[in-house]
Amino acid sequence: MAHKDKHLISKTNAARLLDKAGIGYTLIPYTVDENNLAADHVAEELGEDIRQVFKTLVLHGERAGYFVCVVPGDSEVDLKKAARTAGAKKCDLIPMKELLPLTGYIRGGCSPIGMKKPFPTFIDSSALDHTTIFISAGIRGLQIAINPADLISFTGATPADLTVTDRQQ
Repeated sequence: MAHKDKHLISKTNAARLLDKAGIGYTLIPYTVDENNLAADHVAEELGEDIRQVFKTLVLHGERAGYFVCVVPGDSEVDLKKAARTAGAKKCDLIPMKELLPLTGYIRGGCSPIGMKKPFPTFIDSSALDHTTIFISAGIRGLQIAINPADLISFTGATPADLTVTDRQQ
């Protein structure tokens, strides 16, 4: 099978898992700025709407254990809403030093697909407002463009209201 791509993008574990499941997606490389791993930089590099570029956050809730929230890049996760959704009284983002050993991913390259073990996953319901959203492919510098319904189906994610709505501007 001949490849038509002039530059081949190496597949990440997340991409291989989607291939195995027969789910359509597109891998999109972008330039990484080690000093700015924020979603707005990624959206700017992709030339896409920040509301379609989703970030993957790992949280820990008392009684609920570890869980994942996937939220738009321009939003902040509402810890009270996230805890309630996960069935916990309260929760916090995990310390950065726990991310790699727990998920197999680093900050700026954490994907809701292909973590070391499956965690309950919740995606902000705004994802369903779009036909395509962008998530990390599991490494810095590579995003996956995917239909949110396919992502929800594949990860078993539950759509929920997860973000802070009354932000001070």
